[in-house]
Amino acid sequence: MAKREIKKVVLAYSGGLDTSIILKWLQDEYHCEVVTFTADLGQGEEVEPAREKALKLGIKPENIFILDLKEEFVKDFVFPMFRANAIYEGEYLLGTSIARPLIAKKQIEIAHQTGADAVSHGATGKGNDQVRFELGYLSLDPEITVIAPWREWDLNSREKLLAYAEQHGIPIDKKGKKSPYSMDANLLHISYEGQILEDPNAEPEPDMWLWTNAPEEAPNTPEYITIGYEKGDPVSINGETLSPATILRTLNEYGNKHGIGRIDIVENRYVGMKARGCYETPGGTIMLKAHRAIESITLDREEAHLKDEMMPRYASLIYNGFWWSPEREMMQAAIDKTQENVTGEVRLKLYKGNVTVVGRSSEHSLYSEEHSTFEEDEVYNQQDAEGFIRLNALRFIIEGKQQPRRRTLQEEEVCRIETKSVTICERIKRWFGFHKEEKA
Repeated sequence: MAKREIKKVVLAYSGGLDTSIILKWLQDEYHCEVVTFTADLGQGEEVEPAREKALKLGIKPENIFILDLKEEFVKDFVFPMFRANAIYEGEYLLGTSIARPLIAKKQIEIAHQTGADAVSHGATGKGNDQVRFELGYLSLDPEITVIAPWREWDLNSREKLLAYAEQHGIPIDKKGKKSPYSMDANLLHISYEGQILEDPNAEPEPDMWLWTNAPEEAPNTPEYITIGYEKGDPVSINGETLSPATILRTLNEYGNKHGIGRIDIVENRYVGMKARGCYETPGGTIMLKAHRAIESITLDREEAHLKDEMMPRYASLIYNGFWWSPEREMMQAAIDKTQENVTGEVRLKLYKGNVTVVGRSSEHSLYSEEHSTFEEDEVYNQQDAEGFIRLNALRFIIEGKQQPRRRTLQEEEVCRIETKSVTICERIKRWFGFHKEEKA
Protein backbone atom coordinates (compact mmCIF):
# COMPACT_ATOMS: atom_id res chain seq x y z
CA MET A 1 0.00 0.00 0.00
CA ALA A 2 1.33 3.44 -0.95
CA LYS A 3 2.37 5.70 1.88
CA ARG A 4 0.21 8.73 2.53
CA GLU A 5 1.78 12.00 1.52
CA ILE A 6 2.87 13.69 4.75
CA LYS A 7 4.71 17.00 4.88
CA LYS A 8 5.36 17.30 8.60
CA VAL A 9 4.68 15.04 11.59
CA VAL A 10 4.81 15.67 15.35
CA LEU A 11 6.29 12.66 17.16
CA ALA A 12 5.84 11.95 20.87
CA TYR A 13 9.56 11.48 21.52
CA SER A 14 11.26 10.19 24.66
CA GLY A 15 14.75 9.74 23.23
CA GLY A 16 14.72 6.02 23.99
CA LEU A 17 15.18 3.07 21.65
CA ASP A 18 11.68 2.84 20.18
CA THR A 19 11.02 6.52 19.52
CA SER A 20 14.55 7.16 18.20
CA ILE A 21 14.02 4.41 15.66
CA ILE A 22 10.55 5.75 14.87
CA LEU A 23 12.05 9.18 14.22
CA LYS A 24 14.44 7.79 11.62
CA TRP A 25 11.80 5.46 10.18
CA LEU A 26 9.40 8.38 9.64
CA GLN A 27 12.10 10.27 7.78
CA ASP A 28 12.90 7.27 5.57
CA GLU A 29 9.40 5.92 4.97
CA TYR A 30 7.40 9.14 4.69
CA HIS A 31 10.21 11.49 3.54
CA CYS A 32 8.71 14.15 5.78
CA GLU A 33 9.92 16.73 8.24
CA VAL A 34 9.78 15.50 11.85
CA VAL A 35 8.97 17.62 14.90
CA THR A 36 9.82 16.03 18.26
CA PHE A 37 7.82 16.61 21.43
CA THR A 38 9.15 15.46 24.81
CA ALA A 39 6.92 15.85 27.87
CA ASP A 40 8.31 16.26 31.38
CA LEU A 41 5.58 14.73 33.53
CA GLY A 42 7.82 14.19 36.54
CA GLN A 43 9.06 10.80 35.40
CA GLY A 44 12.28 11.30 37.34
CA GLU A 45 14.57 11.18 34.32
CA GLU A 46 16.41 13.94 32.52
CA VAL A 47 14.46 15.04 29.47
CA GLU A 48 17.09 17.39 28.02
CA PRO A 49 19.19 14.54 26.54
CA ALA A 50 16.31 14.02 24.12
CA ARG A 51 17.21 17.35 22.55
CA GLU A 52 20.78 16.27 21.81
CA LYS A 53 19.60 12.94 20.36
CA ALA A 54 17.07 14.68 18.13
CA LEU A 55 19.72 17.08 16.86
CA LYS A 56 22.03 14.15 16.00
CA LEU A 57 19.22 12.61 13.98
CA GLY A 58 18.88 15.75 11.90
CA ILE A 59 15.98 17.50 13.60
CA LYS A 60 16.05 21.29 13.28
CA PRO A 61 16.42 23.13 16.62
CA GLU A 62 13.13 24.96 16.06
CA ASN A 63 11.39 21.60 15.62
CA ILE A 64 12.40 20.27 19.03
CA PHE A 65 9.86 20.85 21.82
CA ILE A 66 10.61 19.89 25.45
CA LEU A 67 7.87 21.03 27.81
CA ASP A 68 7.61 20.97 31.60
CA LEU A 69 4.00 19.83 32.12
CA LYS A 70 4.14 18.72 35.75
CA GLU A 71 1.88 21.42 37.17
CA GLU A 72 -0.65 21.17 34.34
CA PHE A 73 -0.61 17.38 34.60
CA VAL A 74 -1.49 17.36 38.29
CA LYS A 75 -3.84 20.36 38.35
CA ASP A 76 -5.89 19.68 35.21
CA PHE A 77 -5.75 15.90 34.93
CA VAL A 78 -4.74 14.12 38.17
CA PHE A 79 -6.78 16.30 40.55
CA PRO A 80 -10.05 16.12 38.56
CA MET A 81 -9.66 12.35 38.41
CA PHE A 82 -9.12 12.13 42.17
CA ARG A 83 -12.21 14.27 42.81
CA ALA A 84 -14.04 11.26 41.38
CA ASN A 85 -12.04 8.76 43.52
CA ALA A 86 -11.43 6.92 40.25
CA ILE A 87 -10.11 3.35 40.44
CA TYR A 88 -10.18 0.91 37.52
CA GLU A 89 -11.30 -2.63 38.41
CA GLY A 90 -11.02 -1.94 42.12
CA GLU A 91 -7.26 -1.35 42.32
CA TYR A 92 -5.59 0.57 39.48
CA LEU A 93 -5.21 4.32 40.08
CA LEU A 94 -4.83 5.03 36.34
CA GLY A 95 -1.35 6.53 36.44
CA THR A 96 -0.48 5.82 32.80
CA SER A 97 -4.01 6.33 31.50
CA ILE A 98 -4.36 9.89 32.80
CA ALA A 99 -1.08 11.07 31.23
CA ARG A 100 -2.04 10.19 27.65
CA PRO A 101 -4.74 12.84 27.06
CA LEU A 102 -2.31 15.61 28.08
CA ILE A 103 0.39 14.32 25.72
CA ALA A 104 -2.17 14.07 22.91
CA LYS A 105 -3.35 17.61 23.60
CA LYS A 106 0.16 19.04 23.41
CA GLN A 107 0.95 17.14 20.22
CA ILE A 108 -2.09 18.64 18.52
CA GLU A 109 -1.20 22.12 19.79
CA ILE A 110 2.34 21.77 18.43
CA ALA A 111 1.00 20.41 15.14
CA HIS A 112 -1.13 23.53 14.75
CA GLN A 113 1.75 25.77 15.80
CA THR A 114 4.22 24.25 13.33
CA GLY A 115 1.83 23.55 10.48
CA ALA A 116 2.18 19.76 10.77
CA ASP A 117 -0.41 17.59 9.08
CA ALA A 118 0.26 14.40 11.09
CA VAL A 119 1.08 13.09 14.56
CA SER A 120 2.81 9.87 15.59
CA HIS A 121 3.31 7.80 18.74
CA GLY A 122 5.35 4.78 19.84
CA ALA A 123 2.55 2.66 21.29
CA THR A 124 2.33 -0.95 20.12
CA GLY A 125 -0.65 -2.57 18.46
CA LYS A 126 -1.34 -4.76 21.51
CA GLY A 127 -1.80 -2.15 24.19
CA ASN A 128 -4.20 0.48 25.45
CA ASP A 129 -2.00 3.49 24.73
CA GLN A 130 -2.56 3.41 20.98
CA VAL A 131 -6.28 3.84 21.67
CA ARG A 132 -5.75 6.58 24.25
CA PHE A 133 -3.42 8.62 22.06
CA GLU A 134 -5.48 8.33 18.92
CA LEU A 135 -8.86 8.98 20.52
CA GLY A 136 -7.26 12.11 21.96
CA TYR A 137 -5.83 13.24 18.62
CA LEU A 138 -9.07 12.76 16.72
CA SER A 139 -11.20 14.34 19.46
CA LEU A 140 -9.07 17.49 19.34
CA ASP A 141 -8.47 17.57 15.56
CA PRO A 142 -10.67 15.30 13.41
CA GLU A 143 -8.63 16.17 10.29
CA ILE A 144 -5.22 15.14 11.65
CA THR A 145 -3.43 12.12 10.14
CA VAL A 146 -2.20 9.53 12.65
CA ILE A 147 0.87 7.39 12.01
CA ALA A 148 1.29 4.33 14.25
CA PRO A 149 4.60 2.69 13.20
CA TRP A 150 4.09 -0.47 15.25
CA ARG A 151 1.05 -1.23 13.09
CA GLU A 152 2.95 -0.61 9.86
CA TRP A 153 6.54 -1.80 10.11
CA ASP A 154 8.01 -5.30 10.44
CA LEU A 155 10.42 -4.39 13.26
CA ASN A 156 8.52 -6.63 15.65
CA SER A 157 11.37 -7.78 17.91
CA ARG A 158 14.06 -6.14 19.97
CA GLU A 159 16.74 -7.77 17.81
CA LYS A 160 15.27 -6.20 14.66
CA LEU A 161 15.07 -2.82 16.38
CA LEU A 162 18.71 -2.98 17.45
CA ALA A 163 19.78 -4.07 13.97
CA TYR A 164 17.88 -1.13 12.47
CA ALA A 165 19.51 1.24 14.97
CA GLU A 166 22.99 -0.04 14.15
CA GLN A 167 22.35 0.10 10.41
CA HIS A 168 21.22 3.73 10.57
CA GLY A 169 23.70 4.98 13.15
CA ILE A 170 21.09 5.72 15.79
CA PRO A 171 22.75 6.39 19.18
CA ILE A 172 21.19 4.14 21.80
CA ASP A 173 22.38 4.06 25.41
CA LYS A 174 23.37 0.56 26.58
CA LYS A 175 22.67 -0.78 23.11
CA GLY A 176 22.12 -4.52 23.09
CA LYS A 177 21.29 -4.77 26.79
CA LYS A 178 17.84 -6.19 27.36
CA SER A 179 15.96 -4.17 29.98
CA PRO A 180 14.14 -6.39 32.47
CA TYR A 181 10.75 -4.67 32.34
CA SER A 182 8.67 -2.35 30.21
CA MET A 183 8.22 0.69 32.45
CA ASP A 184 6.28 3.93 32.35
CA ALA A 185 6.67 6.67 34.93
CA ASN A 186 5.27 10.08 35.75
CA LEU A 187 4.62 12.10 38.88
CA LEU A 188 1.63 9.90 39.78
CA HIS A 189 3.12 6.42 39.37
CA ILE A 190 5.59 3.98 37.87
CA SER A 191 4.47 0.79 36.12
CA TYR A 192 6.20 -2.51 35.34
CA GLU A 193 5.24 -5.07 32.69
CA GLY A 194 6.87 -7.92 30.78
CA GLN A 195 9.54 -10.53 31.49
CA ILE A 196 8.83 -12.54 34.66
CA LEU A 197 5.60 -10.60 35.17
CA GLU A 198 4.08 -12.27 32.12
CA ASP A 199 3.54 -15.28 34.38
CA PRO A 200 0.67 -14.14 36.66
CA ASN A 201 1.75 -16.71 39.25
CA ALA A 202 5.34 -15.46 39.55
CA GLU A 203 6.16 -13.15 42.44
CA PRO A 204 7.96 -9.95 41.39
CA GLU A 205 11.64 -9.79 42.25
CA PRO A 206 12.27 -7.56 45.28
CA ASP A 207 14.65 -5.29 43.37
CA MET A 208 12.02 -4.54 40.71
CA TRP A 209 10.40 -1.87 42.88
CA LEU A 210 12.27 1.39 42.26
CA TRP A 211 10.36 3.93 44.34
CA THR A 212 8.97 2.50 47.55
CA ASN A 213 10.59 0.82 50.51
CA ALA A 214 9.35 -2.70 51.11
CA PRO A 215 6.70 -2.36 53.85
CA GLU A 216 8.63 -4.73 56.12
CA GLU A 217 11.71 -2.48 55.74
CA ALA A 218 9.83 0.78 56.26
CA PRO A 219 10.38 2.79 59.49
CA ASN A 220 9.22 1.14 62.70
CA THR A 221 7.68 4.41 63.90
CA PRO A 222 4.45 5.72 62.35
CA GLU A 223 4.40 9.23 60.90
CA TYR A 224 1.42 11.60 61.03
CA ILE A 225 0.59 14.14 58.33
CA THR A 226 -2.29 16.54 57.71
CA ILE A 227 -3.63 17.31 54.24
CA GLY A 228 -5.71 20.43 53.70
CA TYR A 229 -8.48 20.43 51.07
CA GLU A 230 -10.34 23.15 49.18
CA LYS A 231 -13.25 22.22 46.93
CA GLY A 232 -12.04 18.64 46.60
CA ASP A 233 -8.38 19.33 45.82
CA PRO A 234 -5.44 19.05 48.24
CA VAL A 235 -3.86 22.46 48.78
CA SER A 236 -1.56 22.02 51.78
CA ILE A 237 0.47 19.51 53.75
CA ASN A 238 1.02 20.06 57.48
CA GLY A 239 -0.29 23.60 57.14
CA GLU A 240 2.03 24.63 54.30
CA THR A 241 0.32 25.69 51.07
CA LEU A 242 1.94 24.01 48.05
CA SER A 243 1.44 23.87 44.29
CA PRO A 244 -0.37 20.81 42.86
CA ALA A 245 2.81 19.16 41.55
CA THR A 246 4.68 19.88 44.79
CA ILE A 247 1.86 18.34 46.83
CA LEU A 248 1.98 15.13 44.80
CA ARG A 249 5.78 15.03 44.88
CA THR A 250 5.78 15.51 48.67
CA LEU A 251 3.16 12.81 49.19
CA ASN A 252 5.25 10.51 47.00
CA GLU A 253 8.19 11.06 49.34
CA TYR A 254 6.07 10.16 52.37
CA GLY A 255 4.63 7.12 50.60
CA ASN A 256 8.01 5.89 49.37
CA LYS A 257 9.44 6.16 52.86
CA HIS A 258 6.64 4.13 54.43
CA GLY A 259 6.22 1.49 51.71
CA ILE A 260 2.81 2.73 50.56
CA GLY A 261 1.22 2.25 47.14
CA ARG A 262 2.46 -1.07 45.72
CA ILE A 263 -0.03 -3.21 43.79
CA ASP A 264 0.25 -6.32 41.63
CA ILE A 265 -2.79 -6.85 39.38
CA VAL A 266 -4.12 -8.58 36.30
CA GLU A 267 -6.23 -6.05 34.41
CA ASN A 268 -8.53 -6.25 31.42
CA ARG A 269 -7.13 -4.22 28.54
CA TYR A 270 -9.53 -2.37 26.28
CA VAL A 271 -8.25 -4.28 23.24
CA GLY A 272 -9.48 -7.54 24.77
CA MET A 273 -6.61 -9.35 26.47
CA LYS A 274 -5.68 -9.61 30.13
CA ALA A 275 -2.36 -8.14 31.22
CA ARG A 276 -0.41 -8.43 34.46
CA GLY A 277 1.20 -5.26 35.76
CA CYS A 278 2.82 -3.98 38.93
CA TYR A 279 2.46 -0.38 40.00
CA GLU A 280 3.79 2.03 42.60
CA THR A 281 1.45 4.95 43.30
CA PRO A 282 2.57 6.21 46.72
CA GLY A 283 1.22 9.78 46.75
CA GLY A 284 -1.94 8.82 44.90
CA THR A 285 -2.74 6.09 47.43
CA ILE A 286 -2.46 8.62 50.24
CA MET A 287 -4.55 11.19 48.34
CA LEU A 288 -7.35 8.72 47.65
CA LYS A 289 -7.63 7.79 51.31
CA ALA A 290 -7.61 11.41 52.41
CA HIS A 291 -10.13 12.55 49.82
CA ARG A 292 -12.64 9.89 50.73
CA ALA A 293 -12.20 10.87 54.38
CA ILE A 294 -12.98 14.56 53.82
CA GLU A 295 -15.92 13.59 51.62
CA SER A 296 -17.28 11.33 54.37
CA ILE A 297 -18.18 14.36 56.49
CA THR A 298 -19.04 16.88 53.77
CA LEU A 299 -21.17 14.96 51.24
CA ASP A 300 -24.83 14.12 51.69
CA ARG A 301 -25.51 10.38 51.85
CA GLU A 302 -27.37 10.05 48.54
CA GLU A 303 -24.95 12.42 46.83
CA ALA A 304 -22.02 10.28 47.98
CA HIS A 305 -23.71 7.02 46.99
CA LEU A 306 -24.65 8.27 43.53
CA LYS A 307 -21.10 9.52 43.04
CA ASP A 308 -19.76 6.08 43.96
CA GLU A 309 -22.11 4.48 41.43
CA MET A 310 -20.77 6.79 38.71
CA MET A 311 -17.12 6.16 39.55
CA PRO A 312 -16.55 2.79 37.80
CA ARG A 313 -17.94 4.19 34.54
CA TYR A 314 -15.82 7.32 34.91
CA ALA A 315 -12.70 5.22 35.60
CA SER A 316 -13.36 3.03 32.57
CA LEU A 317 -13.68 6.11 30.37
CA ILE A 318 -10.21 7.25 31.44
CA TYR A 319 -8.69 3.78 31.16
CA ASN A 320 -10.11 3.30 27.67
CA GLY A 321 -8.99 6.71 26.40
CA PHE A 322 -12.21 8.73 26.46
CA TRP A 323 -10.96 11.68 28.52
CA TRP A 324 -12.03 14.16 25.83
CA SER A 325 -15.46 12.57 25.32
CA PRO A 326 -18.67 14.52 26.05
CA GLU A 327 -19.80 11.84 28.51
CA ARG A 328 -16.61 12.21 30.61
CA GLU A 329 -16.99 16.00 30.60
CA MET A 330 -20.65 15.63 31.60
CA MET A 331 -19.71 13.34 34.48
CA GLN A 332 -16.89 15.68 35.49
CA ALA A 333 -19.33 18.58 35.76
CA ALA A 334 -21.55 16.51 38.07
CA ILE A 335 -18.57 15.35 40.14
CA ASP A 336 -17.17 18.87 40.47
CA LYS A 337 -20.58 20.10 41.65
CA THR A 338 -20.36 17.66 44.58
CA GLN A 339 -16.99 19.13 45.60
CA GLU A 340 -18.19 22.66 46.40
CA ASN A 341 -18.13 22.00 50.16
CA VAL A 342 -15.34 19.40 50.23
CA THR A 343 -13.04 21.68 52.22
CA GLY A 344 -11.21 20.91 55.44
CA GLU A 345 -8.37 18.85 56.86
CA VAL A 346 -7.59 15.15 57.11
CA ARG A 347 -5.07 13.67 59.56
CA LEU A 348 -3.37 10.44 58.49
CA LYS A 349 -1.06 7.87 60.04
CA LEU A 350 1.50 6.30 57.71
CA TYR A 351 3.02 3.03 58.81
CA LYS A 352 4.54 0.03 57.00
CA GLY A 353 2.49 0.13 53.80
CA ASN A 354 -0.70 1.36 55.43
CA VAL A 355 -2.54 4.69 55.36
CA THR A 356 -4.94 5.13 58.27
CA VAL A 357 -7.30 8.06 58.68
CA VAL A 358 -7.16 9.26 62.29
CA GLY A 359 -9.04 12.55 62.01
CA ARG A 360 -11.10 14.74 59.71
CA SER A 361 -12.63 18.19 60.17
CA SER A 362 -14.49 20.75 58.05
CA GLU A 363 -16.46 23.93 58.49
CA HIS A 364 -18.99 22.31 56.14
CA SER A 365 -19.19 19.07 58.11
CA LEU A 366 -22.55 17.27 58.11
CA TYR A 367 -21.52 15.12 61.06
CA SER A 368 -23.75 15.87 64.06
CA GLU A 369 -22.37 14.54 67.32
CA GLU A 370 -25.58 15.28 69.19
CA HIS A 371 -27.53 13.10 66.75
CA SER A 372 -24.95 10.31 66.60
CA THR A 373 -24.08 10.01 70.30
CA PHE A 374 -24.83 6.86 72.28
CA GLU A 375 -25.34 9.04 75.33
CA GLU A 376 -28.56 10.82 76.23
CA ASP A 377 -29.60 13.53 73.78
CA GLU A 378 -32.46 15.97 73.26
CA VAL A 379 -32.58 16.07 69.45
CA TYR A 380 -33.53 12.53 68.43
CA ASN A 381 -36.65 10.60 69.44
CA GLN A 382 -35.84 6.90 69.14
CA GLN A 383 -39.55 6.05 69.01
CA ASP A 384 -39.66 7.69 65.56
CA ALA A 385 -37.68 4.73 64.23
CA GLU A 386 -40.71 2.40 64.62
CA GLY A 387 -42.77 4.32 62.07
CA PHE A 388 -39.78 4.65 59.78
CA ILE A 389 -39.23 0.89 59.81
CA ARG A 390 -42.92 0.04 59.34
CA LEU A 391 -43.20 2.40 56.37
CA ASN A 392 -40.18 0.79 54.75
CA ALA A 393 -41.65 -2.65 55.45
CA LEU A 394 -45.12 -1.72 54.19
CA ARG A 395 -44.70 -3.39 50.79
CA PHE A 396 -43.58 -6.61 52.48
CA ILE A 397 -46.59 -6.53 54.82
CA ILE A 398 -49.04 -5.98 51.93
CA GLU A 399 -47.43 -8.69 49.83
CA GLY A 400 -47.54 -11.15 52.72
CA LYS A 401 -51.28 -10.56 53.17
CA GLN A 402 -52.23 -10.52 49.49
CA GLN A 403 -50.08 -13.42 48.32
CA PRO A 404 -50.07 -15.98 51.16
CA ARG A 405 -49.80 -18.91 48.69
CA ARG A 406 -46.22 -17.84 47.92
CA ARG A 407 -45.33 -18.52 51.52
CA THR A 408 -47.31 -21.78 51.55
CA LEU A 409 -45.48 -23.09 48.50
CA GLN A 410 -42.18 -22.26 50.13
CA GLU A 411 -43.23 -24.10 53.27
CA GLU A 412 -44.37 -27.10 51.22
CA GLU A 413 -41.01 -27.25 49.47
CA VAL A 414 -39.23 -27.21 52.83
CA CYS A 415 -41.47 -29.99 54.12
CA ARG A 416 -40.97 -32.04 50.95
CA ILE A 417 -37.19 -31.79 51.32
CA GLU A 418 -37.37 -32.67 55.01
CA THR A 419 -39.65 -35.67 54.28
CA LYS A 420 -37.33 -36.86 51.52
CA SER A 421 -34.38 -36.59 53.90
CA VAL A 422 -36.19 -38.65 56.55
CA THR A 423 -37.07 -41.32 53.94
CA ILE A 424 -33.46 -41.57 52.81
CA CYS A 425 -32.28 -41.83 56.42
CA GLU A 426 -34.78 -44.64 57.10
CA ARG A 427 -33.56 -46.53 54.03
CA ILE A 428 -29.95 -46.22 55.15
CA LYS A 429 -30.84 -47.43 58.63
CA ARG A 430 -32.72 -50.41 57.23
CA TRP A 431 -29.90 -51.26 54.85
CA PHE A 432 -27.31 -51.23 57.65
CA GLY A 433 -29.67 -53.16 59.91
CA PHE A 434 -30.18 -55.82 57.23
CA HIS A 435 -26.45 -56.32 56.77
CA LYS A 436 -25.90 -56.47 60.53
CA GLU A 437 -28.50 -59.27 60.74
CA GLU A 438 -26.78 -61.13 57.87
CA LYS A 439 -23.42 -60.94 59.64
CA ALA A 440 -24.94 -62.10 62.87
